[in-house]
Amino acid sequence: MITAGLAHNFELYSRLDAAIDATVRRNADRNDLESRFPKENLKALADVGWTGVLSETRFGGLGLGHVDFAEAAYRLGQIDASTGLVYVMHVGAAQTINLYGNDDQKERWLKAKNGTLLGTYSTSERATGGHWWYNLSEASRDGDDYLIDAKKSFTTSSGQADFYVVQTRTRGAKDQADIVFFIVHGKSPGIESKPWNALGVRANHSGPIRYNNVRVPRRDRLGAEGQGKEIIYNGVSPVNLIGLGAVWEGLARGALNAAVKHTESFVHKDRNKRLADYQAIRQELGAAKVLVESVRPWRLELATRLDELWRAGKPQSEILIPLTEFKVHAAEVANEVAGAALTVTGGYGYRRGPIERFFRDARAAIAMGPSNIIARDWIGKSLVGLPLELFYEGGE
Repeated sequence: MITAGLAHNFELYSRLDAAIDATVRRNADRNDLESRFPKENLKALADVGWTGVLSETRFGGLGLGHVDFAEAAYRLGQIDASTGLVYVMHVGAAQTINLYGNDDQKERWLKAKNGTLLGTYSTSERATGGHWWYNLSEASRDGDDYLIDAKKSFTTSSGQADFYVVQTRTRGAKDQADIVFFIVHGKSPGIESKPWNALGVRANHSGPIRYNNVRVPRRDRLGAEGQGKEIIYNGVSPVNLIGLGAVWEGLARGALNAAVKHTESFVHKDRNKRLADYQAIRQELGAAKVLVESVRPWRLELATRLDELWRAGKPQSEILIPLTEFKVHAAEVANEVAGAALTVTGGYGYRRGPIERFFRDARAAIAMGPSNIIARDWIGKSLVGLPLELFYEGGE
């Protein structure tokens, strides 16, 4: 269903839905079973322009906003969270280039090959765990070029992306907030990725990646040296948080839809009753429905606010905490609803298939950065007037 605010893009949404129905839905279970990267799904989305949802039309994009991006992530999440997460990380990487890149970079990375290049973030490091924004790795200089030596612990589309938006420190950085970003070609010599084998979102390939003195030309530095903290706050985090929350909302909706469909169709022949005819089942479904419906209005409000800030040239980090709250809530709703779907469908839901996959995928929502544990501490600190202390003890 397209809301009134989205109706002017009816044709674009029709193409998106057609790509999801024809390709993403068909591949979802197989990709999960085989831990198979969803290349065909991303190509189908690129073919209808949606991988460039936030990019300007002059750089091959659709020129839309965060409301549309989040809606696309939500629709993907209903069918396949793995594809949804790959999509969110790609759009996030592209948006970071939109905000902090120059025209040359946009031409070469966003517009090239009819906008089909796949990008992703590469930020978190094993040494700092869930504190993905805090890097110990460094990039040294070799003439005009940079050399990146870094071990990244979780990079969605690892080994699959055409380019990585990589975050690190410069050699001789003044302190931990002296961060720099680069656009790194996915086939650069020295990049090593390892297999991804996980409980859920098995197709998104969020495996470790190693940059062994990978050479990056100066023209692919994103923004200025030392500007990385600003990019994290205003470029990486806002689009990532709204996108992640939208995928988890979609997963919750997909799990609920699958559970309702089963309870309406399965009949106990001994009593001649559908599962949906039992009050206990209906109460579980009703509680899940209330949770799912709590997410959408919040998503639309925050995405609209992001678009307003973007148009006004204001820092999108103005709503960092509300976006964090949204991600936490959407993740918890996804887990609650997926659990309820498994409960009401019994053995049918427990066996391998969409409902079981929703249940496993939903667990990733709790851990993905910022994890819900870390995020709730941020929220609590802001509530009682304490600084976040992301880079400095005692705050900025």
